[in-house]
Amino acid sequence: MAGRLTRRWSPSLLQVLRFPVVQLHMSRTAMRASEKDFENARNQLKLLTKDPGNEVKLKLYALYKQATEGPCNTPKPSMLDFINKAKWDAWNALGSLPKETARQNYVDLVSSLSPSSESSSQVKPAAANEKQRGSENIIVTSQDGITKIMFNRPSKKNAITTSMYKEIIHALKAASTDNSAITVFTGNGDYYSSGNDLTNFTDVSPNSIEETAKNASILLREFVDAFIDFPKPLVAVINGPAVGIVVTLLGLFDAVYASDKATFHTPFSELGQSPEGCASYTFPKIMGPAKAAEMLIFGKKLTAGEACAQGLVTEVFPESTFQKEVWTRLKTYAKLPTNSLRISKELIRSNEKAKLHAVNAEECTVLQGRWLSEECMNALMNFMSRKSKL
Repeated sequence: MAGRLTRRWSPSLLQVLRFPVVQLHMSRTAMRASEKDFENARNQLKLLTKDPGNEVKLKLYALYKQATEGPCNTPKPSMLDFINKAKWDAWNALGSLPKETARQNYVDLVSSLSPSSESSSQVKPAAANEKQRGSENIIVTSQDGITKIMFNRPSKKNAITTSMYKEIIHALKAASTDNSAITVFTGNGDYYSSGNDLTNFTDVSPNSIEETAKNASILLREFVDAFIDFPKPLVAVINGPAVGIVVTLLGLFDAVYASDKATFHTPFSELGQSPEGCASYTFPKIMGPAKAAEMLIFGKKLTAGEACAQGLVTEVFPESTFQKEVWTRLKTYAKLPTNSLRISKELIRSNEKAKLHAVNAEECTVLQGRWLSEECMNALMNFMSRKSKL
């Protein structure tokens, strides 16, 4: 996006690849926004707290460029430069639209993005005896002997960014030494998590692909190691669909409770990638080689009931009573002697730690190679192109 808009929002490849540009209908009334109106609209845009979506952002970008520079006058980016190509297409589609008209349409569009229409789906304020920390996207609270780590990007289906990976590592390290008895992961909104935010793969300079893949592999290994080494009981409260890394990590949790509306999906092959989160070892052990292959190789999506029957989920609850039943149970568990919980987990898990670390290292090495492969790049392009047309 132009100017400050670029730094505030970064469209995901899933949403912008070959995104159709929808031109604004122009009013028959001869309206002309002044330069002051245009500047006020730019300032108003900075005050938005909710991402208006990539279709709107592409319109804003195109109108801004048309209003300030006129018709598109830059070379078309390469097909692999997904985001810049989508932006170029949006600007170029405006053709010879006059600057004054583009400026007026920009002002009208910004005015339509009223703060009053923004979603009220926010995290509830912390209770008086609840300690809250973390960041905007990862909220960590401690109450009733439970440390809760919550994915908090509901408008993005709780997709995990690179910075969120680092925040979760930090949160786990802090939770390992705090006064809580158990640690719980859950999601805010309809999704538990849709897995990786695709900008993790697209916001990369063509000249630094190999270095980025190497750094991503190191970060992923450290991330999964944090789960392997976590000393307290680790519980997942799956409030909705779960995809990718958040599913494969479940083999490292001590209990997994799911709403009956939850689903579990690991589309690695579809994306030209391979299993992660130690799933290549834990899934066959949990559900048997054949069922694990259906998920990890062929990408079969499981319902909550199927995941429970196969041993990936501990128990499934009706959506209507899910939160009440699960948290009541967890508060009871949190009253158990803390040291006893730790010692029991250590006895159950200690013999497998070395194996899990070795599996994690191997998976990350393989993934680094997959990310650099032509097959993976083509699979990502094909997958995201199909999704963008839905």
